Amino acid sequence: MSDYIESTLGRDERIFHTGRISLWSLAPLILLGIVTLPLVVGLVILGVAYVRYRSTEIAVTNRRIVIKLGLISRRTLEINIGKVESVQVEQGILGRLFGFGDLIIAGTGATHEPLRGIADPIGFRRACMDAQSEAG
Repeated sequence: MSDYIESTLGRDERIFHTGRISLWSLAPLILLGIVTLPLVVGLVILGVAYVRYRSTEIAVTNRRIVIKLGLISRRTLEINIGKVESVQVEQGILGRLFGFGDLIIAGTGATHEPLRGIADPIGFRRACMDAQSEAG
């Protein structure tokens, strides 16, 4: 899953935790694709959900947080673990029930947009705190 992340690891850098998009957060898109499957547009919608699920990579290493979004056009974000000020988790009722939520990672001097629909966001936040305590 983390081909991009593994290819960018530095010397002595190791992955603490990998995250992924929850299939529960993609459920409305998948359901819409299934309902419209008799039409050709259903295949396109299911394809979009599949690409989003497979092309998103998130990891915490002992040095940084790495996020890669997209398949054809790629968007990446890397934050030095020592520069992370906070990792905020937002979960609605369905997110609490099914174990997904949004992450907002704030680095020194900048706040970043939320990563929506991440599976086990509490575990990701815990891994960030563990990496910070090991680095510091």
